[in-house]
Amino acid sequence: MLFELKEIIQQAIINQEKGLKNVLITVVDLEGSSYRKPGVRMLISSDNSYTGAVSGGCVEKEIIKRAQSVFLNNTAKIITYDGRYRLGCEGILYILMEPLAISKPFLTAFITALEKREPVKIDAYYKKQDEALGNYGSVLHFKNGQKHKVSASLNLDTANTEAIYTQELTPLFKLIIIGGEHDAIKLCTIAANIGWQVTVITGTKDSKLASDFPGAATLIGATPETIQFTHIEENTAVVLMNHSYVQDLKYLIQLTKYQPKYIGVLGAPNRREKLFEELFEFAPETSEAFLDCIYTPAGLNIGAKTPEEIAISIIAEILMVLREKDARSLRNLKGNIYN
Repeated sequence: MLFELKEIIQQAIINQEKGLKNVLITVVDLEGSSYRKPGVRMLISSDNSYTGAVSGGCVEKEIIKRAQSVFLNNTAKIITYDGRYRLGCEGILYILMEPLAISKPFLTAFITALEKREPVKIDAYYKKQDEALGNYGSVLHFKNGQKHKVSASLNLDTANTEAIYTQELTPLFKLIIIGGEHDAIKLCTIAANIGWQVTVITGTKDSKLASDFPGAATLIGATPETIQFTHIEENTAVVLMNHSYVQDLKYLIQLTKYQPKYIGVLGAPNRREKLFEELFEFAPETSEAFLDCIYTPAGLNIGAKTPEEIAISIIAEILMVLREKDARSLRNLKGNIYN
């Protein structure tokens, strides 16, 4: 996921400034089943601290031990981890270990992709073999045509092409919160902690500061009449938390020009029909697809009472819609629960 890669790059820069070396770990292949899938990454520094994880915590110690040779000889390698006899999983992980050095051009290209909400493609060259040392590694491809190697030692002209794992990292999922009360702050905090890019919109007369919304990327003071929405696409959710029916309706009218993945509206169930009727009255061109993306009252029915619990129920509902799942207890499912 792009959020995990963002955290890894941020930490790698901090490590470099401290004079520490970095090794990027990527799961590039899997035989059988595992807690996490190919494409997950973690960063190990030469002081043996690490950022991210490629499992639930059971694989990391061995990975740190086996990454020491990469620090010593600056050469990428492939290892395997057989979880069939050590974990609750029934699979073999193929793991790429490669030296990571963040150059200024690399960092500039990555930051630009984040700001412009552009996808990043990664090609990882590897071999399905344990303890395979050689010309392996990853290359990041950016929308503007630039490509940057993770390891300077990777030679693309002679790279091992026996196997290539390709991953398309989509822009960070974006959450737009309209409202500035206590419940909006809690939703912002939790959403930011799971890696979403959060924009908070408050009233122009609201005295809230950016520091009041932990993790928010942007704080905007606006009204329904002045708001200028940007980057509202399929991987965007909007939650209306104004605690004002009139304000919610005005913002919904503005949002009919777009098609976000999810729109959540706080409020009682008995006002939903009225909201839809008045929306059609003031925005008669409203499409059925737009109505289908509105969830009001927002959130899954988990008995949430506190602002924190309500935030969790809303985030869970957004994930349900995003992943196209039918929310129910995992104990009622059979087979692979991580599909």
